[in-house]
Amino acid sequence: MSIEVPKARAPSIRDVARVAEVSYQTVSRVLNDHPSIRDSTRARVVQAMKDLNYRPNRAARDLSRGRSRTIGVLSASSAEYGPASSIAAIQDAGRDAGYLVNIANIAGEKPESIQGALDHLLNQGVEGIVVIAPQERVFAVLQRLSIDVPFVTLQSDGNRGNRTLFVDQIAGARLATRHLIQLGHRRIFHLAGPQNWIEAEARMHGFLAEMGARDVPTTAPILGDWTANFGYQVGRELLRVRDFTAIFSSNDQMALGLMHALHDEGLSIPGDVSIVGFDDIPEAAHFWPPLTTVRQDFAELGRRCIAVLLSEIAGEGAVHPDTLVPELIVRSSTAAPSF
Repeated sequence: MSIEVPKARAPSIRDVARVAEVSYQTVSRVLNDHPSIRDSTRARVVQAMKDLNYRPNRAARDLSRGRSRTIGVLSASSAEYGPASSIAAIQDAGRDAGYLVNIANIAGEKPESIQGALDHLLNQGVEGIVVIAPQERVFAVLQRLSIDVPFVTLQSDGNRGNRTLFVDQIAGARLATRHLIQLGHRRIFHLAGPQNWIEAEARMHGFLAEMGARDVPTTAPILGDWTANFGYQVGRELLRVRDFTAIFSSNDQMALGLMHALHDEGLSIPGDVSIVGFDDIPEAAHFWPPLTTVRQDFAELGRRCIAVLLSEIAGEGAVHPDTLVPELIVRSSTAAPSF
């Protein structure tokens, strides 16, 4: 049989009906698994779909039933590795569950920008929303807004109520700091992330808590901006005095900049200075030397996030997943101090 569909458009349900020599209502019943369809008719319709490379418009069918099968992500920052990895994990988990994921990035921290991004998602009929708001000020604004669909927030401390999933950033920072102390370091600096970032604040608290618990003197953490360039610049400044033997960086990118500065001065890592990062970005294993860092399981975070939302969407009640605990990945950038 010659099958022709105008090249200007994709095949439709009526094209399938014409090729299968049935009504379009019959094709619709096949698509919806209606029990009244004969096996021979069903087989003919399915074969016509294959011949035409017809893709059913599931979104349209779901909307006709009052369902969008779409989850929204409201993101206050998608450029940094952590938020970007969380979004990717949510997209993968949502797709596995049969949901589309739409992302609305918040342009700035003004209430009207946040409300606009939220309205954009709600106007698309999303069934649930994931809020990724790593900055304290953005989260404070979101708390004042009305979100009338199930939602969950990805945050880094446990103080946001039952709708929060988080990786224990404080525990991760304590792991990194403890590792350096157990190697014998006592002059340890902390390169923190930016103020107002929940992750940066939690990691700084973890560093200070571990140093205090082990009675190791501390200096004031240095506030960074997550970038390798900042790590390089601050490394050059610190090396003018060089009164430290180890640095715990709040993320891997700043750790990379620190390593660059040390190499430029002809210093050895870890012979002269040990460095620990945070996140375990894919490139961390290929730094020189490979970076000791703290790994977060973003894929599991995405799966749990989708599980919480789908449970609430289905009316099954709130799910309270356990806090995710990060893992210390020891590589070659840390060793006992040389003195």
